[in-house]
Amino acid sequence: MSLVIGLTGGIASGKSTVSNMLKKLGAVIIDADIEARLAVEPEELAYKKIIEFFGDTVLNEDKSLDRGKLGSIIFHDPEKRKVLNEIVHPAVRERMLQKKDKAINDHKEIIVLDIPLLFESKLAYMAEKTLLVYVTEEVQLSRLISRNGFTEEDALARIKSQMPLKDKIPLADAVINNNGDLSDTESQLIKIVNQWQGKPLTS
Repeated sequence: MSLVIGLTGGIASGKSTVSNMLKKLGAVIIDADIEARLAVEPEELAYKKIIEFFGDTVLNEDKSLDRGKLGSIIFHDPEKRKVLNEIVHPAVRERMLQKKDKAINDHKEIIVLDIPLLFESKLAYMAEKTLLVYVTEEVQLSRLISRNGFTEEDALARIKSQMPLKDKIPLADAVINNNGDLSDTESQLIKIVNQWQGKPLTS
């Protein structure tokens, strides 16, 4: 039996770190961010729909999507952002579900759907269990400043643009407290997955 985990967190929460730990333990990782990039490659249906709506001014010379240009358009226009999301999100969901089904058919023990906006996009139904990587806002802030070189103001703006991690705690089946060191995070992860699988993890 495959265990399908929906993994989520927030900016600078350490979700990618936990995702890598799961990968080392033998899990199949299906990453929403990667699938979102692949869904808008030339020849994909979502790509064609984007060009139809936004025109070819959002293309680079090589016909790939100019993410910067597209981002600057939708950043200032909620209606256009909504249109883009309605094109891209279903395509990403479809890609992820196909990969999940393949992993289940291949009898993979642990399948991880790595989805930053798992709860916001109401995608928890795609997984059997949901796992939140949690840190305090203070830790988020200091990690973001040291990792990305943001000013405190810029870092705070990015944190505030997301649903607060503390609000996600009651929505998740389990929470990893990632305020400590990596070994502590890993031991929490192994304990949770063992509990869900009903047996010790085999990497």
